[in-house]
Amino acid sequence: MNSALTTTPGAAEPATSAPLSAILFDFEDRDLARTVAGALENLIDPPPDALSVFEGDGLDADAPWRITAYYETAPEVEGLHQALQQIIGVEVSTPWIEAVPDLNWVAMSQAALPAVQAGRYWVHGAHDRYRVPQGPGAILIEAGEAFGTAHHATTYGCLLAVDRLTRLHRFREVLDLGCGTGVLAIAVARAQPSARITASDVDASSVQVARENIRVNRAGSRIDAICAKGFDHPSLRAPERYDLVIANILAAPLIVLAKAVARAVRPGGVVVLSGLLTYQSREVEAVYRAAGFMLEQHQRVAGWSTLVLRRRPPRL
Repeated sequence: MNSALTTTPGAAEPATSAPLSAILFDFEDRDLARTVAGALENLIDPPPDALSVFEGDGLDADAPWRITAYYETAPEVEGLHQALQQIIGVEVSTPWIEAVPDLNWVAMSQAALPAVQAGRYWVHGAHDRYRVPQGPGAILIEAGEAFGTAHHATTYGCLLAVDRLTRLHRFREVLDLGCGTGVLAIAVARAQPSARITASDVDASSVQVARENIRVNRAGSRIDAICAKGFDHPSLRAPERYDLVIANILAAPLIVLAKAVARAVRPGGVVVLSGLLTYQSREVEAVYRAAGFMLEQHQRVAGWSTLVLRRRPPRL
């Protein structure tokens, strides 16, 4: 039996005594289950307060993967089903709703999340501290209100890209734009201790989470965490400052920020873009090509894409 429970970025933690509802889906395909889970967490409003993706012997042999999305105020099931199918572009099994006991599912998810390996990195909660290899690759991140525990395909894809890029290149100035938990900034700091790293997020609570994770992972002297909307912050406005920008947000803000990212990245610098469904990647890539980038790598994980692009040097 395999299970993974995650909390939704930005979702308020439900009180232990709050009545919850659960919306359940069954799938025969693991990747489709992961794609739907990511859409529920990131692309549907309201997001669930907690979510599980579960495989077990007690489920239908023809559909062994189950998503359970927990809501303090559940959305209308039929509307949720239709919205999901429109977003991901494929047929999704019909969900149903159940009442659940008065339990703190966010706290339970923190205790149940397994460690995730992505290249040299092991992202884990405190409960797995003694079950993963300790060293520079071990990153302690508890599930919570900020996005980024590596269980989501976008964070996982970004970690793989960071692992590869930091083996190939030395970066001096790095920006983790939309940092969530700060896991990607911490990963860069672990691989390249001499890099100067800024981690920014539009959500003030995420910045506080990131600062705490940076402290716990002993990277406080190398990472400056700030609250900013896009590049609207004095420390982010210097042109051509960064040789690596990581932006794990969503397709629409990535498109809006393309020109600002191009101004911030040095010629020859690299951007890692994620938070986009694979069908959205073509449009995002086209916008960044028009802004002066060329595609180096397109990684697909469970219906989600991570793009690695390089800013073209100026023509002589």
